[in-house]
Amino acid sequence: MNSKNTASDLALVAVFAALTAVCSWISVPLPGGVPITLQTFAVLAAGLILGPWRGFLALMLYLLVGAAGLPVFAGFKAGINLSSPSVGFLLFFPVATLICGALARLVARRGWKGQAIWMGIAAFIGSTFLYIPGLTGMIIINKLEVWAAIAMIPTFLPGDLIKVVLAAAVAVAVRKAFPALLFGHKYRAAAA
Repeated sequence: MNSKNTASDLALVAVFAALTAVCSWISVPLPGGVPITLQTFAVLAAGLILGPWRGFLALMLYLLVGAAGLPVFAGFKAGINLSSPSVGFLLFFPVATLICGALARLVARRGWKGQAIWMGIAAFIGSTFLYIPGLTGMIIINKLEVWAAIAMIPTFLPGDLIKVVLAAAVAVAVRKAFPALLFGHKYRAAAA
């Protein structure tokens, strides 16, 4: 493995961790304790652009930096609060990125036509996945009935759909400019 490639991969991981932090600071509080933020956009974009593992690492770095005490979470908060209603969303950001990245890489490898649509589908699946641990956290922390938590989905859905479209559009534009980026340094070296 080339140290230059490793350094560039680490830089990309750090950039997307920082992007997630910046996106978390744009926050609209909602009843129930889970704010609307742009974090999901960064989570999806990291997977679609960096691929599964570098995207996963970017979101793990984001969580570690926040857990270490830097104010990178929504509302400029630091520390992972296990009694927060948003903890289910937060802790599963890396997994959602992994899912998005794996689907994006599959689409790119197969060379399927309509990349924007396929990237949008990958982002939608990753975003939808977050509802499972996110709503579970809300149910446990807020002591909600399952149906009450499910009834909150329409509150999040319009914004999430916008973030899905934006993440897919950005990913397609970045992939046009840097086609090998999704595959990491091994592919870039082979393509050179």
